[in-house]
Amino acid sequence: MADCTSVAPGLEGEENLIAAAQHIVKALGSNKNLTDDVRKILVDLGTQLSTISRADESKDVGVNEIEYRLNAAQDKVMIWEADQCMVWDSGPEEVAEYLKAVEEVRKLTEILESLSLNKDSEVDELLRRAYDVLQTAMARLEEEFRHLLFQNRQPFEPEHMSFRSNDEDAVDEGSIISIEDDPVDESLQGDSISRSSEDYVIHLVHPDVIPDLKSIANLMLSSNYDHECSQAYISVRKDALDECLAILEMEKLSIEDVLRMEWAGLNSKIRRWVRAIKIFVRAYLASEKWLSDQVFGEVGSVSSVCFVEASRSSIFQLLNFGEAVVIGPHKPEKLMRILDMYEVLAELLPEIDAIYQGEMGFSVRTECREVLGGLGDCVRATFLEFENAIASNASTNPFAGGGIHPLTRYVMNYIKILTDYSNIINYLFKDHDKADPGPLPSTSPVTEEDNKSGRSACGSPMGLHFRALISILECNLEEKSKLYRDVALQHLFLMNNIHYMAEKVKNSELRVVFGDEWIRKHNWKFQQHAMNYERASWSSILYLLRDEGIQNSNSSSPSKTVLKDRLRSFNVALEELYKSQTTWLIPDSQLRDELQISTSLKVVQAYRTFVGRHNTHISDKHIKYSPDDLQNFLLDLFDGSPKSLPNPHRR
Repeated sequence: MADCTSVAPGLEGEENLIAAAQHIVKALGSNKNLTDDVRKILVDLGTQLSTISRADESKDVGVNEIEYRLNAAQDKVMIWEADQCMVWDSGPEEVAEYLKAVEEVRKLTEILESLSLNKDSEVDELLRRAYDVLQTAMARLEEEFRHLLFQNRQPFEPEHMSFRSNDEDAVDEGSIISIEDDPVDESLQGDSISRSSEDYVIHLVHPDVIPDLKSIANLMLSSNYDHECSQAYISVRKDALDECLAILEMEKLSIEDVLRMEWAGLNSKIRRWVRAIKIFVRAYLASEKWLSDQVFGEVGSVSSVCFVEASRSSIFQLLNFGEAVVIGPHKPEKLMRILDMYEVLAELLPEIDAIYQGEMGFSVRTECREVLGGLGDCVRATFLEFENAIASNASTNPFAGGGIHPLTRYVMNYIKILTDYSNIINYLFKDHDKADPGPLPSTSPVTEEDNKSGRSACGSPMGLHFRALISILECNLEEKSKLYRDVALQHLFLMNNIHYMAEKVKNSELRVVFGDEWIRKHNWKFQQHAMNYERASWSSILYLLRDEGIQNSNSSSPSKTVLKDRLRSFNVALEELYKSQTTWLIPDSQLRDELQISTSLKVVQAYRTFVGRHNTHISDKHIKYSPDDLQNFLLDLFDGSPKSLPNPHRR
């Protein structure tokens, strides 16, 4: 008797030791930072400890007792097989009793498995019964699991998210190829992706049922029905993820579907994609990962497997759209949208890496980087195509009135919008041959302080490409100016367009990109064209007001005949110039005023001096216009509406 009492504490101590070891292994296994090798070692150790525990337990349990306990548990399980109701709809007491019965069957199955090593036919028969009951119970638990997941889904309401999306179109829908007929709206604005949005974790399943889902999952996985449990979870959650994309208006499109789209439709789809992927990753996927961790968090890598398998097709659907956009033609009007796509995906990449950790998430992380790289390549190719489109934009007819050409407006507004993406463009054009040039820098715009501090945007990749682009535009405008027969109109056209470019740069974010030296140079250029216009337009007319050649050959007094011919020729030339140059256009009112004043100072003064010096030799009837008339006429020029000189009031 004394021997018996001395053994009991030893057995109890051994059981406690095994239990403590199992607890430690379980705690270590919950660490998410473990490598796959360490996790496998812990799983094997846990299995060995469970085997030892079952072997010790089976020593104290007789076959008759096992059969009695199995019968009781079987009765409880089979009662529910005859009932069409769901266990979890019948109240917490019924749930607790059912789970207790299934847990009993699981434990008895483990005990019988250890006893069956002795080749006992009675034990084998009980083991077969236990397997059947356990399988029945697992099928019921799988059904209950699906039911709880499905019936307790929470509504997803993306309209309550604060991820801002600009619903107004940001770029002109037309192509640069048709720019002759479709001037660009100067109020273009690019989408601004919110960079301060908080991460959201929302309840995708009602939080009250999370403990129930966790209980079912733990029981099924400990019964080696992890595949059935995982597949049930994956199936329900995959449908929920597909429904989420439908709510976000992201339909399933093949690459061929995307390639066949007209730009207006594709533009709308891209805008929707930019908003959808941000909400999907930051709110929905983050919440989906949290849910799988809550349900499976204590059971090895099952949580990661279920999350990745449930979400893989949905995230790939979004990424496949990005890939299709990249494959499509590199039209200039797509550039801002592609930059939006690149910006949001680059911004989300660290979060995607965090959500899709480990070996299971490798394919998603890889695909994200491939799509991001493709978008970067597409940005560079599209910008190059933009340069080519500007260079090849040919005109067969001169632009009416010599005003600001639509191509000039389009290009300047286009690159002005691109300054919103300055850091991305600099990143993509700097060392773009490298496979990974490093993390994307801050997306805050370049500031004037950066320019003054020596971090000048003028020498940045974007600055270099923009200046090259404008040089291409200037060459194209030079060619277009040659379509005008009138040399004066050629210079007026170039003056207008270069002035517009200089003002656009000076009064926008482009000033930081181009620099003050560029602005000074182009101010000088348009002023030179203004001087050349005056010379080409008025030199021949002013030549008529010279004093040379008006004297009589035998007298120092001026010849009245020559004076009359000079004034007649002056009037004819003035009327022809007035008729043509009132149709010419200087859209900028300040530039128009300055050129009118400059011309007036030269022409009116010369006319006033000529008429005043020779008025004693010319009768009033030969002086058709007064200097004041002439000054008023000059104010009518460059208005873009054809006029003829009115008959002057005779004095």
